Amino acid sequence: MRYKRLKLSAVLLLGLGLTALQAQESINPTGGNASGSGGSISYSIGQVAYQTHTGTNGSVAEGVQQPFEISVLTGIEEAKGINFSVTAYPNPTTDYLTLEVKDFDVSNLLYQLYDTNGRLLQNQKITGKQTSIVMSNFVPATYFVKVTEGNKEVKTFKIIKN
Repeated sequence: MRYKRLKLSAVLLLGLGLTALQAQESINPTGGNASGSGGSISYSIGQVAYQTHTGTNGSVAEGVQQPFEISVLTGIEEAKGINFSVTAYPNPTTDYLTLEVKDFDVSNLLYQLYDTNGRLLQNQKITGKQTSIVMSNFVPATYFVKVTEGNKEVKTFKIIKN
């Protein structure tokens, strides 16, 4: 009888202990692996907790990555001494995007419009100081407009289409 009571008490205590266990859970919409010359990393998007590690060469944040909007993504080093500018407006846009080139010969410039998957949607020559790109036939999303001179990339713009 005493052995049965001891066994019943152990099962009850174990059952109560298991009901109090909690673990972190994260339902991530996507993730993957990335690798390059500096190493490799596994990542997930939608994680609920993260840590930031800082070193002499920079920092990396584990877990949730916060968005940081940058409208001009790249520019060529050689263009720093040249006095010209390329701008894209309005951003965000709905119907038309205007590329404006100031103080530069546009005869060798062209633009390429890409979606976020890297698919080339348009490839056109820039014909004047202001070039209009029709965006009304595209779905609301993020796009990239790359301006090139010959085979050199001048600037890449991140465009949001509403």
